[in-house]
Amino acid sequence: MPASPAPVLVTGATGRQGGATARALLRSGVPVRALVRDPSSDRAKAVEALGAELVTGDLYDPASLTRAADGVRAVFSVQMPDIGGRGFEGEVTQATHLIRSARAAGVPQFVHTSVSGAGRHAHLIEGRWAAMEPYYTAKATIQDRVREAGFTSWTILKPSYLMENLLPSERIVFPRGVAGGLVTLLKPETVLALVAVDDIGAAAAAAIAEPERFHGVELELAGDRVTMTEIAAALSHRLGAELTAPDMTEEEAVAAGLPPMGFGQSQLNEFPQPARPEYARELGIPLTSFTSWVRDRVPTGT
Repeated sequence: MPASPAPVLVTGATGRQGGATARALLRSGVPVRALVRDPSSDRAKAVEALGAELVTGDLYDPASLTRAADGVRAVFSVQMPDIGGRGFEGEVTQATHLIRSARAAGVPQFVHTSVSGAGRHAHLIEGRWAAMEPYYTAKATIQDRVREAGFTSWTILKPSYLMENLLPSERIVFPRGVAGGLVTLLKPETVLALVAVDDIGAAAAAAIAEPERFHGVELELAGDRVTMTEIAAALSHRLGAELTAPDMTEEEAVAAGLPPMGFGQSQLNEFPQPARPEYARELGIPLTSFTSWVRDRVPTGT
């Protein structure tokens, strides 16, 4: 009887991208070792119930990461800005610890998820979008460290705007609920590159399945490209509400409850993300269209 394949260490397994990757790997028969801070939490137990092995560790604790990475075939890496803590510096520190620990443990493959446009953000260093520069610089710095670390195989995924941000329950574009309508600084004619979080998991699983083919790939990942007007129409049909894509000033958006992250997203009116569906299709990665995502993921009614 053949031995079981070595597991993949998945960070962020209790979150969106790591969770999607864990599910995709488990569906394909690849064992998952999920890095969690608290194995007794409900989210950690939910991941364990899917069939993942839990390992306790912290991205600020290199020794715990080296132990977690011992004997794995690959690492899936995702970090977020350390809001309320060390900010973007903390994000880079966490990634650096994970990269170094994976190398120390002899892990051959590293798959990292970043963001569309990272490393191509020179236009944000000055002018009205200067506040976005630290965000993109942190992402680009981590990408550089992945490339330079010396892994036998490495892949960088660069997802575009998550379709899940458009769920009414997220209160990102629906801060007042569906009845309050869409609230956004994105213009009606702005074309958004969108990706379903499950497609990120599928891309990561594809890279892990074929490390040689995906070595050095930096995938600008999108499943669809649609305007805000088209987004409003699709959500209207599904939710049974008359929604329009608003053309708001900052003052109007703030008064309507726009969350802080909504301000940075308005840069996409001038500088669209470079992700395109054809890039993933060329690699044979399955993609979810926006209309399919709305049908399958957005609850009906208001």
